[in-house]
Amino acid sequence: MRHGTRIACTTALLLTLTTAPAATAADTGPTHVDGQLPSGATYMMDVPTTWNGTVLLFSHGYNAGPANPAQDAPDAATKALLLQQGYALIGSSYASTGWAVTDAVPDQLATLKTFTTRFGQASRTIAWGRSYGGLVTTAIAERAPDEIDGSLSMCGLVHGGVANWNNTLDPVFALKTLLGSDVPLVNLPSQEAATDAANTLTAKVDSAQSTAEGRARIALAAALHNIPVWNAPTQTRPAATDWDAQQANQYDAVKGLLKIAAFNRRQEAETRAGGNMSWNTGIDYARLLGESSVRKEVSELYKKAGLSLTKDLAALNRAPRVTADPAAVAWMSTTSSFTGKLAKPQLSIHTIGDPLVPVQTESALRRAVTAAGSAPLLRQAYVDNAGHCTFSPAEQLAALHTLEDRLTTGSWQGTDPASLNARATAADPTTPTRYITYRPTPYLRPYDLAHPADRR
Repeated sequence: MRHGTRIACTTALLLTLTTAPAATAADTGPTHVDGQLPSGATYMMDVPTTWNGTVLLFSHGYNAGPANPAQDAPDAATKALLLQQGYALIGSSYASTGWAVTDAVPDQLATLKTFTTRFGQASRTIAWGRSYGGLVTTAIAERAPDEIDGSLSMCGLVHGGVANWNNTLDPVFALKTLLGSDVPLVNLPSQEAATDAANTLTAKVDSAQSTAEGRARIALAAALHNIPVWNAPTQTRPAATDWDAQQANQYDAVKGLLKIAAFNRRQEAETRAGGNMSWNTGIDYARLLGESSVRKEVSELYKKAGLSLTKDLAALNRAPRVTADPAAVAWMSTTSSFTGKLAKPQLSIHTIGDPLVPVQTESALRRAVTAAGSAPLLRQAYVDNAGHCTFSPAEQLAALHTLEDRLTTGSWQGTDPASLNARATAADPTTPTRYITYRPTPYLRPYDLAHPADRR
């Protein structure tokens, strides 16, 4: 089922609202408003008594459902700090769960219009979001720049949808081929079929982890997704040459990828796109490994196992390939990939140890924005922590305030780690400040609308 874009009719639909939602908080505290849009999406708004004039439009991450609550902030602690500082916070649930960009963008813009009708025009509007919400935020920045003043993506899928699904295909293709499995990787007919495939391949991975050869092959699959060797806050950060500890950490993340994105989320996205939107035809896996951030670990583990890396890469390159449905690619490209054309400033932040949305997605964003001639509007910053979206409130507020400075002064200031950490400490001295100097390696399967050659 395809979800058509509804941006053009948002204003007309809002006129169908017959009653204004009632505030549920006392007059002395922030005004909290819950409501529903004509699309069926719910929204929430929190407006402090002394509003500073800035509204923050928050886009939440991927929600598999069935519950579908609205969100207007990334976490409770950050929300409390922002309300104390006078920011108005708003956000919607989106009308549907899953890969909901065609609902999310118009629903977010409708929420903003509803806010303006009730509380008046903001002096400044900033779109921000985490994870899948970073994709939604970047889509808003590209498609509705007149509605916002700037945007902040946090751990976002800023590489876009086609790139995401291509790079999610690669590790499972390697596991299926090298561990010996006949599970379907694409064109999954149902969530039940997706779960069965995930469980079957996970069992293969669990068995392989017990041998040196299997561990080397799991590391190779992880490398094709740039899964970092330190990828969860609960893990011990391994030494630079502790290949076994590095692989053990990746093993957990590979299983997480199988259980979360590679099958169940893919099946939901395929249903929206009308077919399989990813491919590996023409892909040279030896070249991809050569560009991976963890290629040295793979090489060392293969040596330790007495296994030929050259032969395994040749096996991958000989294996029957996955071909995409052109119509599904077109849908994903149109709805979920980026031109790189920014009209307003964007700051994008990422943890370096993210296994689900690897930090290399920032390289893909930079590639698109540079090709589109918008590089001066983009800044990127990196947090030295493991896990997906594991920012502290201090780090998130520092990013927001740095973007605000750009909007006020017209130039980027204080985007270096020292300045960001100082600003984070000032914003919230009770939580960590871990910005570092970092440059991610290239994204292995980039796809954007600024590079016509990507559309093959």
